[in-house]
Amino acid sequence: MTTAIRPYQAVFRARFNLLLQYRAAALAGFGTQCWWGAIKIMVLAAFFRGAGSTPMTLKQAIDYIWLAQALLTLLPWSVDPDVARMVRSGDVGYDRLRPLDTYGFWYARAVARRTATPLLRAIPMVLTAGVVLPVLGASDWALSPPAGWNAALLFTVSLVLVVALAAAVATLMEIITVAALSERGVNMIMGGVIIVFSGNLVPLPLLPDWLQPFLQLQPLAGLLDTPLRIYSAHLVGAAAVTALVRQVLWVLVLVGIGRVAMARVMARLQAQGG
Repeated sequence: MTTAIRPYQAVFRARFNLLLQYRAAALAGFGTQCWWGAIKIMVLAAFFRGAGSTPMTLKQAIDYIWLAQALLTLLPWSVDPDVARMVRSGDVGYDRLRPLDTYGFWYARAVARRTATPLLRAIPMVLTAGVVLPVLGASDWALSPPAGWNAALLFTVSLVLVVALAAAVATLMEIITVAALSERGVNMIMGGVIIVFSGNLVPLPLLPDWLQPFLQLQPLAGLLDTPLRIYSAHLVGAAAVTALVRQVLWVLVLVGIGRVAMARVMARLQAQGG
């Protein structure tokens, strides 16, 4: 068993270590995400002042926004540039020659991208929003600690499932890129869809009531909305456990779809030229 998974561990480590080198880009992204987080919070504060009743408190919404900004690069809103390059050059054919499961190989690479890049930005973002702002006297606008030990534990479990779900979505997007021979269409369509339906643009509970059944059942809610609402105790007890189960089910469904799609796409892969 250990021997079987060793190649995928090696892929993960190599990709993870490579992505950790982009510290300057992460610092620039951190500054941008702080700025947009502040703008979103100011907009929400104005909204909450004028609203009669809301499905979540302003403090829960503030925690939601800061965490969404910290975990922005967890979202698979674009195809891996290296995969896009391999598709354009035809190098994607080399992955069929590796004595490995191609889907597992790509999935391990996607997991590395969904962990290394967010790690570089999430830590300074959480420290800034959760520590620096209270020190500066802006506690009302700061990130609060988790709403209890149970919330912290379930939030951690949910984050692990977020990585698994995001990698499954990312791998499926890359498979579609191979079939379409270009990443442009996938990026144009999926980028906006994922940003909206994950809850990154606006917290999902603040969207219209008639949309809520669909929003909570669709898979992209498991990318941000579920862990963020668990963190602030907007989801507790049976509702939190149900949301975690939905995350697990969507991981299994999307991995299954990805494996079937990978087999079909790679079986029809053609290399032209000479």
